[in-house]
Amino acid sequence: MTDPIQLVVVDDHTLFRRGLIALLSQDERFQIVGEAGDVGEALRVLGKVQPDLLLLDNHLPGVKGVDAIGALKAACPDVRILMLTVSEDEEDLSKALQNGADGYLLKTSESDQLCEALVKVHEGHSVISPAMLNKLVSGLRQPHVGVNTPLDVAAAEPLSRAQAAQQLDKLSPREKDIFLLVAKSLSNKQIARDLDIAETTVKIHIQHIFKKMNLTSRVQIAIFAASNGLN
Repeated sequence: MTDPIQLVVVDDHTLFRRGLIALLSQDERFQIVGEAGDVGEALRVLGKVQPDLLLLDNHLPGVKGVDAIGALKAACPDVRILMLTVSEDEEDLSKALQNGADGYLLKTSESDQLCEALVKVHEGHSVISPAMLNKLVSGLRQPHVGVNTPLDVAAAEPLSRAQAAQQLDKLSPREKDIFLLVAKSLSNKQIARDLDIAETTVKIHIQHIFKKMNLTSRVQIAIFAASNGLN
């Protein structure tokens, strides 16, 4: 049995936070190693423990969660951060991803969806609630993608069918296979198993995909695929 994923939960609503901790503690895949009600407290917790994952609310007193991501990752460089919030604001989503969040989940998600999202983020996925991903893709379809567009999404802007095909033609057949599997949110381990290749080989191919297509993250691959009808 693998070691449980170590989690810190940050939410200013005490009853919700404690309920969330009680829920996650029932799942043997997780171990709660800390909790906090605001960013300052979270930073103090990270000074004592180095968790695998941080479950972070956005509407915190003082400093919003999306604005604290950089400081939290500086305090714990290897931590992966999943936002869990009521905010359906596209700007909050964009800022969270731009600042380095590894996922963005709405509090309306079912408990099993939350647990699976935590596991996926720990495995290296970028997880976004479907409703929010649809908003992000819809935003990309607008004709006014400017220089301040988050995530360098101009590289993932919807293209004509011919342009999308031209972008994909930059990839080798194996890279195309991996591109489509990443777009389906498969982890490197799952891709390696499906294609019967080494996980390190998958990582190398993904770096080549980023370079050839001028993308910088798995989220961008998912957005490019969704906005161009490739997934």
